[in-house]
Amino acid sequence: MRESMATDIQKLIGTSEEDDEEMDMDVKEEDEENGGKHIAAQIMVGMDGGMTSNSSDNQFQHHQQFQEQVSSPGGGGARRSRPLEEKERTKLRERHRRAITARILAGLRRHGNYNLRVRADINDVIAALAREAGWVVLPDGTTFPSRSQGSRPAGGTSAAVTSSSSHLVSQPTTPPGSIRGVSPGHRSPVEYNSCRMKGVFIPNPSPYDQSASTQSQTPGMVGEGREQTESDPRVGGSMDTINDKQIVAIPPIPKLTERDFAGSPFIPVYVMLPLGAINMKCELVDPDGLLKQLKVLKSANVDGVMVDCWWGIVEAHAPQEYNWNGYKRLFQMVHELKLKLQVVMSFHECGGNVGDDVCIPLPNWVAEIGRSNPDIFFTDREGRRNPECLSWGIDKERVLRGRTAIEVYFDYMRSFRVEFDEFFEDGIISMVEVGLGPCGELRYPSCPVKHGWRYPGIGEFQCYDKYFLKSLKKTAEARGHPFWARGPDNAGSYNSQPHETGFFCDGGDYDGYYGRFFLNWYARILVDHGDRVLSLAKLAFEGTQIAAKLLGIHWWYKTASHAAELTAGFYNPCNHDGYAAIVATLKKHGAILNFSCSELWAVDQQVDFAEAHSDPEGLVWQVLNAAWDVGIPVASENALPCYDRVMYNKILDNAKPLNDPDGRHFLSFTYLRLSPLLMERQTYMEFERFVKRMHGKGKPFLISRCSRRKGIRWSRIYFSPQNRRGYHNVD
Repeated sequence: MRESMATDIQKLIGTSEEDDEEMDMDVKEEDEENGGKHIAAQIMVGMDGGMTSNSSDNQFQHHQQFQEQVSSPGGGGARRSRPLEEKERTKLRERHRRAITARILAGLRRHGNYNLRVRADINDVIAALAREAGWVVLPDGTTFPSRSQGSRPAGGTSAAVTSSSSHLVSQPTTPPGSIRGVSPGHRSPVEYNSCRMKGVFIPNPSPYDQSASTQSQTPGMVGEGREQTESDPRVGGSMDTINDKQIVAIPPIPKLTERDFAGSPFIPVYVMLPLGAINMKCELVDPDGLLKQLKVLKSANVDGVMVDCWWGIVEAHAPQEYNWNGYKRLFQMVHELKLKLQVVMSFHECGGNVGDDVCIPLPNWVAEIGRSNPDIFFTDREGRRNPECLSWGIDKERVLRGRTAIEVYFDYMRSFRVEFDEFFEDGIISMVEVGLGPCGELRYPSCPVKHGWRYPGIGEFQCYDKYFLKSLKKTAEARGHPFWARGPDNAGSYNSQPHETGFFCDGGDYDGYYGRFFLNWYARILVDHGDRVLSLAKLAFEGTQIAAKLLGIHWWYKTASHAAELTAGFYNPCNHDGYAAIVATLKKHGAILNFSCSELWAVDQQVDFAEAHSDPEGLVWQVLNAAWDVGIPVASENALPCYDRVMYNKILDNAKPLNDPDGRHFLSFTYLRLSPLLMERQTYMEFERFVKRMHGKGKPFLISRCSRRKGIRWSRIYFSPQNRRGYHNVD
């Protein structure tokens, strides 16, 4: 009997080298008593040898040795035979479960791109599937539909998968926020500050959520050291028996229907061209290769492309000497394919930031001025200069060969408008985005990678050049407190966390009299800079839509101070709306808000940095509502590379909010960015599908499949299109 059982187990476990690696997972073993540890070790050595050699005879020989030892006078006698035999059977069962788990994990990683930890167990698999179905899984295993947030699930309880896979229990649930992926650790009441945070609009439940009535059933698992599965009235599905071991077939998961975007508002989709499409000589780098890629995009019904017009290329050598040759050829190519153009007036440096694969510095003549007058660049408390863009302190200072920074920007934009007049007249150029800071975004360069910043550091204030300090001194004296003409000396460094500083911690100086004065001044400089540049852009591009880009600083959003936003210039602590003044300025000039971060999930950040208190979803809805409430249109782009359906569906949800009473939606969406990976078949198909749904086309679909393998019947598992990348075989 033992030989037959061992042989069957070996057939089930016989795996590839990859599966052997997956099987190397920790399993807690019970302690032996009265010298039993030595015997158990011998048994496990025999089992391991049998597993690797696929020899049931070798394992059976160890079984015989085991019987001889336990029946001999020195081996403990017959009364110890039964406990050791149970121990052996328990280990066999455990190894059997580990082998099945390894197969599931290998399949999910290989075919489904599930981000499961290295030593994941069946609990992680069940939790991942539950979250993909739109359910909430708490750290203690409590599971319930996400639409029940803020209220108890039906019946007051929900099925919960505990830390042990042996039992199924019911626990009352609390109304937490939406959690997905590995849950963060519990936070103290002081850290949480949920009662002090401003109210954030919570969108309607996702159409992918299941109701409590369609709650998927969780099967009971074979318990430790037990012959039979514990019964539970909620467990459904059939069971197969292999060598007295009951294997539970997972019952069918209810079908999930995807949101139907057919007939929804049309949102044009643009694709951002590579950063190095134009070289430093203002020449088109690979016209033939780019033309082929543009034709592929055209076949996917993309509406147009976005291109950066680099100040450091066009006006590289001398003031007001502009070279637009490469851009002329590029624009003509786009025009011949009947695509639209979005152009960016890029007054910043390229290189050194995340995603930068080329180096395009500021114009040479500007760099020469900077060597003799480094205060034209942003400066931190330690005196480090950041040549990524010009300091806003020189907006009105004639330090650029007799011109102010504002005049330099206006001359550049006016030259572009004159040079490409025909493209404006024909409507080929649909929008001009005006660079307002680092990476073209309206913010301070508070998180420079070149100065050692790493996510999720809070960053540093960038107001220590002589022009900023002059403005701060003037403002403090006008307030009647000249001793406030200084930056905070307890705000930490680039990679500090809020609670480590005296300025950003709960109850810190940021909320004191000096702190509020300084932060108001710091944020006002940002808004004033945007106001000045946009007023001139409106004049230069009259009749064409202009836009300003805003980056989503989502880390530390759940803290009271919102430290990372403060250093970036967004005065957005828990008791102040930091985006109202910005959207009011955009409204004043009829500008579009281009907001990135629309594809991020809060849980995606908390998986890797639970301590960051990140909430991109909350930030997105705050900014979108701030813009829509004053009636300005919103465009968007993804902040990170996006190739999978989960992120595309998140963008769609934000672009076309479900059941919005005013029918609000994005004006356009720009995909970041054209690359060889996007042109690959699978990623291109996903992107093409995304474009159709942004255009208000396409119908939902459902794929199902049933699989049998090595005598174990797996139940049918349904995957709707919002679940990862379509169908994933659990084998």
